[in-house]
Amino acid sequence: MKRLSLFALAPAATALVVAGCGGGGSGNTQQGNGQSVYGGAPATGSKTTANAGAAPGAGATVALRKLKVGTALVDGQGRTLYLFEADKGATSTCNSACASLWPPATTSGKPTGGPGVDAAKLGTTKRSDGTLEVTYNGHPLYRYAPDTKPGDVTGQGLNQFGAPWYVLAASGNKIDNG
Repeated sequence: MKRLSLFALAPAATALVVAGCGGGGSGNTQQGNGQSVYGGAPATGSKTTANAGAAPGAGATVALRKLKVGTALVDGQGRTLYLFEADKGATSTCNSACASLWPPATTSGKPTGGPGVDAAKLGTTKRSDGTLEVTYNGHPLYRYAPDTKPGDVTGQGLNQFGAPWYVLAASGNKIDNG
């Protein structure tokens, strides 16, 4: 009988840990009725950034929330959304390990804006894996896996994967403080 090396199992164990921490691109879901699949109240007027449990064709809703760095964009669970300064235009450059730590805000339909969000600035971009990522003012949007609860902004200003990450104001510009 052959023995499995612990080194051979390490990549699989790492993938399980990342998946368990919400590192995938579709970890936060809500049903189409705005109720969270995982419990807790959604941000006012919001649905989701990842629609695994939503009605077919339902789009993500981006909302605003007062955070310690200012009023910024959040997903349907109230989790902070970030831009990655390495992205040029609407094309995402955050994949693989980057996307595990900075999960893209994905959607299965046209995204909508909650109160104060400019719907004309919302859009989507196709990722390399074929999923649709929500964009705002031309910036692909991401969450930060270590932000464990609504309103966390622990990713603000971090320089990871080659560039800084910032939360966005309703104007679509980064909030450069924190």
